[in-house]
Amino acid sequence: MTIGGTVRMSRTGKAFIVVLMVLFAIYFLIPVYVMLVNSVKPLAEIRAGNMMALPATFSLDYWARAWATAQIGVQPTGLRPYFINSIVMVVPSVILSTLIGALAGFVLSQWPVKHSKLIFGLILFGAFIPFQTVLIPMARILGMLRISGTTRGLVLVHTVYGVAFTTLFFRNSYAGIPHELVQSAQVDGAHFWKILTHVILPNSAAVMTVSVIWQTTNIWNDFLFGASFGGSRGQPMQVALNNLVSSSTGVLEYNVHFAGAMMAALPTLIIYLVSGRYFVRGLMSGSVKG
Repeated sequence: MTIGGTVRMSRTGKAFIVVLMVLFAIYFLIPVYVMLVNSVKPLAEIRAGNMMALPATFSLDYWARAWATAQIGVQPTGLRPYFINSIVMVVPSVILSTLIGALAGFVLSQWPVKHSKLIFGLILFGAFIPFQTVLIPMARILGMLRISGTTRGLVLVHTVYGVAFTTLFFRNSYAGIPHELVQSAQVDGAHFWKILTHVILPNSAAVMTVSVIWQTTNIWNDFLFGASFGGSRGQPMQVALNNLVSSSTGVLEYNVHFAGAMMAALPTLIIYLVSGRYFVRGLMSGSVKG
């Protein structure tokens, strides 16, 4: 029903939407519930067949085993060193790709650059290149730089691949900033870097949030680049989780596997629970418009 130019919904329609959303939420949360309850159950309870039941015997020993002593490949190291590898990989990759994207977005939207639309189009094209097509060229480059099989190599890979996305976010967000603001700063004698750091970046909180959440989630959850370029010591969490499930010690410890899967998923889950509303707010502010 439309009244005075606004759309109004009946109580029945609202109730239907609420019920539908609850059903969808339950549907998507069932896998998380299954992983969580079975990560604290003894193996005998899981083998009994009712994976949906709450644990009769609760224990966090399986989490401790997945973290510190579980068999990862040929070494009983647990997931701890690979969790640290992922943090060491994610933090600089997110910072570098976000800062480079902010710089490129400012140049392409507010600074007079010849063929800026063409340059932006070429950068944007990089966001749609499948991961698989860059594996061989990237391997050659990492080999030439002598950082293949290291965490530093993964930082470079994720920074380069993420710049296309961060440039898209920042360029479209900065396009909404009045150009007169930049011109006024130039008239007052501000140079390029001062305008960027004192005028543009202070107004970038929303798009910064979008970029950081997007990059953190993508890099943390990456498997292909980690498996291809991580080597034996630089492997991130997702590769180690695959090795945990694939390694055999004679017994398939499903509870340890579920605990490891939850450990791998927790960082991104926490990020979205804590800052998901800011992500949506950043998108709505215009960071992906245009």
